[in-house]
Amino acid sequence: MSDPTAEFRALIERMTQAICRGEGAAAASCFVPDAIYHDGFYGEFRGREAIRGMVEHHFHANARDFSWTLSDALSDGSLGYARYGFAYTSKIADSEGKRVFFSGIAQVRLKNGLIARYGEVFDRGIALAQMNFEPARIAKSLKRWAAEEKAAEK
Repeated sequence: MSDPTAEFRALIERMTQAICRGEGAAAASCFVPDAIYHDGFYGEFRGREAIRGMVEHHFHANARDFSWTLSDALSDGSLGYARYGFAYTSKIADSEGKRVFFSGIAQVRLKNGLIARYGEVFDRGIALAQMNFEPARIAKSLKRWAAEEKAAEK
């Protein structure tokens, strides 16, 4: 008898660790071909090639020394949740070398043992503040994300 939570935990661990290593193709292989990865900073990426590109050209272009730890993973085989702690060292101008940590919750839709949709909830302002962004820059980002949330309400 299969254990959906154990299978989900193994899948999401494989994905997160591939992302931490910068292995975009390995991370993308955890997803169905037409999957969606909705990143809290960069937005939505559709399909394996876009997910690979997100890992290689966004995550690893802007940060290094990733750490992604999971806890409290649960799944019924079609939907999974996990708490996480995520850390990295910024490579972004004006915050290069700053270590950033935040915690969040991942919500994952599953299909045929792979990820069909990955989404997450975390406080983006905490990350931006740790990178010593100017208050006006943080406010501008938060207002944009607030508008996106409000638009999604419909």
